[in-house]
Amino acid sequence: MTRRRQIYEGKAKILYEGPEPGTLIQYFKDDATAFNAQKKGTINGKGVINNRISEHVFTLLGNIGIPTHFIKRLNMREQLVRQVEIVPIEVVVRNVAAGSLSKRLGVEEGTQLSRTILEYYYKDDALGDPLITDEHIACFGWASQEELHDIADMAIRINDFMSGLFAAIGIRLVDFKLEFGRIWENDYARIILADEISPDGCRLWDMASGEKLDKDRFRRDLGGEVEAYQEVARRLGLLPDGADSAVLDLETHRKKLR
Repeated sequence: MTRRRQIYEGKAKILYEGPEPGTLIQYFKDDATAFNAQKKGTINGKGVINNRISEHVFTLLGNIGIPTHFIKRLNMREQLVRQVEIVPIEVVVRNVAAGSLSKRLGVEEGTQLSRTILEYYYKDDALGDPLITDEHIACFGWASQEELHDIADMAIRINDFMSGLFAAIGIRLVDFKLEFGRIWENDYARIILADEISPDGCRLWDMASGEKLDKDRFRRDLGGEVEAYQEVARRLGLLPDGADSAVLDLETHRKKLR
């Protein structure tokens, strides 16, 4: 099989040209980074699990009317997605104080917030993805007021849905990152959800024990990253008990056949 032309490579994914105009193939890597890529490593099988989790969540979001770039999963590591013009803003949805919010404001990690907070960060690795406000976004034209309204509205709807989804399987959705893109229809652009939703970009804590089931295990050198990601997939019904080794063995076999 001929490898398609690479369009972009990020920290956790590679984008290749798609089979049809307006499409891309999104490949999930095992690479793990933290602290703006100052810390780098590998979580074996992460790409396989994240591909499956993101497919599941995006499909469910599509079913409740959230427009997304997801078309279908192609194989264990690849998805077919719509090509979008990425809005250069990361949206972080916070339900519980953790991470940078706790450090910035001195709020004890684990404190339940009285209301959900939306934060915006400018997507620029060289600048360390700085925190920005609505005024910055309007001033520099990164998104229109209408687009920002659509982004905020979708972020709240996604949070409401995902909070319930994870609560039903005993997981507390602490916070998570979203990215959005523009899809053009003639001269009109509309905002849709892009990128991925997985333990890479979500803080997920076990409701009973408080155990971290996300990339914080890598950030904080806690170990057990593979098991944590697999546990999330297992609770979502995507990885049957005892199937973890089979999933990784199959992926290894696929690599040998390339």
